[in-house]
Order: sequence, then C-alpha cells, then structure tokens
Amino acid sequence: MKCTYYGHSCFSLSDGTTTVQFDPFFTDNRWTHVDPATVQCQYIFLSHGHDDHYGDADLIAKHNDALVISTAEVSRKAMAAGCKAHTMHIGGTARFPFGSVCLTPALHGAGVPGGLACGCIMEIGGKRIYYAGDTGLYSDMKLHSRFGPIDVAFLPIGDNFTMGPEDAALAASWIQPKLVIPIHYNTWPIIESDPYGFAELLKQKYDIPAQVIQVEDTVEL
Repeated sequence: MKCTYYGHSCFSLSDGTTTVQFDPFFTDNRWTHVDPATVQCQYIFLSHGHDDHYGDADLIAKHNDALVISTAEVSRKAMAAGCKAHTMHIGGTARFPFGSVCLTPALHGAGVPGGLACGCIMEIGGKRIYYAGDTGLYSDMKLHSRFGPIDVAFLPIGDNFTMGPEDAALAASWIQPKLVIPIHYNTWPIIESDPYGFAELLKQKYDIPAQVIQVEDTVEL
C-alpha cells in the first residue's frame, strides 16, 4: 500500500485499486503546490469540519464523483454542497469495497454545529491504519488495537491544538502500532514541532519506530 503526504494532516492511501484521500487541505496549505483539481480518489475521509481539514473536499469529491466518509454532521455539510456522502458516528463501523472504517473519538472541536470530531481505524490494502485526527490524549486509545494489531498510526504532534510530542509518544505506547507517522506540525508557527526529535523520543522511550514523510513524497507501507 502507498501513502502520499501533502503536509499538515492531508495524505492519501492507495492499495493500487482504490485511493482514499484524508482531510484534503490543499488550498492555503503552505507545504504543497498540488492543485486540488488534479487530485484523484474514490473516497474522502474527513475527521472534522475545520477549514484546515475539510479543505477542498467539495471540489475533489464532485470532480471525482468520490464518496465522502465522515460523521453525520460533517457528511451533511458535504451533501449540502452536492457531494455524495456516507454518514457515520463514533464507535460505528461500515464496510466498503476497499475494506472498512470504524470511527474513533477525537478530543477536538467539530467545526460544524452540533457535531463531533473523529479519527478512524481503517482496513485497506491488507493493513489496519489508525488516523487519530485532531485530538488530545485520551486513555481509551489503549483499546484501539483490540480487534487486531495496528500497522500504522498517523498521530498529530504539533501541540497547542492537538497532542504534542510527549503525549503522542505516550499514545503510541498504548496503541502499539508497528509504525508511527507524525502529522499536523509546522504548518504555522503555533504548531511548530520537530518530527525527527519525536521519532527519536518514540524509539528511545518506547522502542516504536516512526517514519517522517517529506511533503509530496510517496512511500510504501
């Protein structure tokens, strides 16, 4: 399975047949020069409705006839814009042709009235992926591997709005993924963080490897 990172919390996963775009923040994302009109995918996962996560979802979804997957409130925002959407909520699991999505809690604002932010555990390409979304540390992260080992965890490390490096490392120690990919850092000065320092902390303190993906690079997971 391939992962392409576009900076902030914007990345895609592709199993060779299906591409899922996560939190498609391209316009105003200082790290990428990718034109959102050129992004190709069959699904879009939205963790919440803040502009730096919802981003260009409407344009990309309609251009690709892609299905938006999110909480009911965020999905309704997408549907109001003319997009197709599958509505879910925290704790629920849905199956799709590529695998499955289970919505997990995220301690963060939703960016839409009455909603909740979320993360997800996604099964795609024979891998079990945990995308934390924008969240602070919470002890129920210890339960995320109860259905099987997490292959890759995408964890925010930028602090201020989400977990910082210490809390993200502790979260990883609870989740016990095979690999951690740090996200949601350095987009603005208020979330400056050293991903390589985080990777070293994680390895030394908990013996869990991390991989820092350069912006617009594609790696095999």
